[in-house]
Amino acid sequence: MLTALRSRDFRFLFLSQTASVIGDALVLVAIGLYVTRLTGDPSDVGLVLGAYSLPLIVFVLFGGVLADRLPRQLVMVVSDLVRAALHGTLAVLIATGAVQIWHMVVIGALFGTAEAFFRPAYTGLVPQTVPEEQIQQAQALTGLSREVASIASPALATALVLGAGGAWAFGLDAATFLVSAALLARVRGRDRGTPTEPTTVLQELREGARAVAERAWVWATIVAFSFALLLALAPFFVLGAKVADEQYGTDAVFGFANVAWGVGTVAGAVLGARRRPQRPVFAGMVATLPWGLCVAVFALGPPLPLLYAAMAVGGLGMGMFAVWWETALAERIPPHLLSRVSAWDWMGSLLLLPVGYLLAGPLAKAWGPVEVMAWGGVLGTVACALGLLPRSTRNLRRLPDGPPPAGDLALLPLGQPSA
Repeated sequence: MLTALRSRDFRFLFLSQTASVIGDALVLVAIGLYVTRLTGDPSDVGLVLGAYSLPLIVFVLFGGVLADRLPRQLVMVVSDLVRAALHGTLAVLIATGAVQIWHMVVIGALFGTAEAFFRPAYTGLVPQTVPEEQIQQAQALTGLSREVASIASPALATALVLGAGGAWAFGLDAATFLVSAALLARVRGRDRGTPTEPTTVLQELREGARAVAERAWVWATIVAFSFALLLALAPFFVLGAKVADEQYGTDAVFGFANVAWGVGTVAGAVLGARRRPQRPVFAGMVATLPWGLCVAVFALGPPLPLLYAAMAVGGLGMGMFAVWWETALAERIPPHLLSRVSAWDWMGSLLLLPVGYLLAGPLAKAWGPVEVMAWGGVLGTVACALGLLPRSTRNLRRLPDGPPPAGDLALLPLGQPSA
């Protein structure tokens, strides 16, 4: 993996991503812990998390169009500065004791909007910062920094929220965005093929949608994850702190379960970089199958060593999937469409997540938080398994090292048996 760091631009991108994701992973856990302690109502946790995710879904397609038109690092710098200001404001509100749930909802909605422009730009920029033969190594390294953050940040979030206070968690996140913006300002991505002339926003959205629709392995994976996040991930983040308190007598277990998950995803990112499976999307989807089950295991309250082991196994599969999936997109999607396809990926995968956030609390009141989490984890696994149905998902072969396909030539593999 380390060969990708020889590229100056990728080094700055990698360091910026590392700073940013530390805060991102911290805040997701901090919201669950802080709001649960603030109001004691899981529905409020779902409301705040929904406010963060819904604008991301609404605006990410436009973020993909913008990222394919403008310098991607510029889009990311502006997004980082906006998010730093928002979470800096939230930290002040918490520190002064003035914060209310509606403050967090408004800030979350604005934060999610800014994030909608960052994510597709980032996906498109990574392959521009390394030679073509190092794309998988670069994807693995960015995944590794994200997964290392998923180890450290939940533990840090737990210590800050339960110890120093929630203001420190959101203040630290604001600082990481400032560091990220300073590093991104020094990145200069190389050209990858000749972009098409800009047309209307609607036409460009259609181009991205067509690129997704023509590839069953892309849209089927997106649909599978959309339902998996609705059924398994949403209940985990909304109800996890409450379930941990009920099953183990302390909500800190929720934070440490996320740490164990992070240990697994780090190992998965490393393993994903070292292996180049002949059928990367199939291998990645199979690796995700334990993920939903570890949510169900959490809900049932097993002994802590078994719980943490299950979370690590789930993280291992997701870490490998992330590397192979992002590499497959970078290799198979024409460069001038990559941010737009990534935007459809984000939008589709997250489409049902706000619904899950909003429903988890009321369903827990009706049926019980343990039952909602347990059944959600099982059904989430079923959703991932259904993503294996398309033949192209099972048979898509990895490309040999070499230059990326240009323009519409990238569509040629669709007509071949390997795709």
